[in-house]
Amino acid sequence: MLDIKNVKKTFNKGTINEKKALNGINLHLDEGDFVTVIGGNGAGKSTTLNMIAGVYPIDSGKIEIDGINISREPEFKRAKYIGRVFQDPMMGTAAGMEIQENLALALRRGEKRGLGWGIKASEKEIYRDALARLGLGLEDRMSIKVGLLSGGQRQALTLLMATLKKPKLLLLDEHTAALDPKTAAKVLAITEELVSENNLTTLMVTHNMKDAIAIGNRLIMMNNGKIIYDVSGEEKKNLTVDDLLRKFSEASGEELVNDRMMLAE
Repeated sequence: MLDIKNVKKTFNKGTINEKKALNGINLHLDEGDFVTVIGGNGAGKSTTLNMIAGVYPIDSGKIEIDGINISREPEFKRAKYIGRVFQDPMMGTAAGMEIQENLALALRRGEKRGLGWGIKASEKEIYRDALARLGLGLEDRMSIKVGLLSGGQRQALTLLMATLKKPKLLLLDEHTAALDPKTAAKVLAITEELVSENNLTTLMVTHNMKDAIAIGNRLIMMNNGKIIYDVSGEEKKNLTVDDLLRKFSEASGEELVNDRMMLAE
């Protein structure tokens, strides 16, 4: 489903601020894989997601989704293959539009736009049913502006929008990090449910090592723009946080220093 082959990216090349973000990364995901991604600050986690989404052009290498080479495609053309949820709950929705209007935009991702009623009557039932499954009562508030929702409600709505039209690949970039623990747990539970029911191929960056172990069927660890550890199946299920810290030290030759990850143990 996803193939990343020897992808490299250097920011501010030739300047004093030069930073090698990705150093020949290779990654293959099968259809239905749910991969959690961990690593210290500057490891290349978010950069990898941005390269896949087309936010920045890659320097070299190749990215394929479902056999389609998207390496040089602009971000807007990749949108029909990719659903994405950001760390900031405010980034995935249009605050000045109604809940149902946001969902209508999501339903039309990758399609040509035409002149006609923005929301058909038949669509409203689709949105109502989808919102009801979130368990947040939003199905009875479809005509209110999204800007009136809490951060957790907006993130849950963003997640629903990203998966409403089943994407070939779902990218989650620390999508619960800005939420309080109770709300984060709720959004994470909704994430697992939507991914499982739709058999979505998913990459989830997280700083929470317990979540990284508990969620998905595979875990990768990054450092200095490379994947230094890749584990799946029973071995992943049996991991502990201490195991991950030790693996990081063995693979990188250094201690994992990241306050957010230490606090998330």
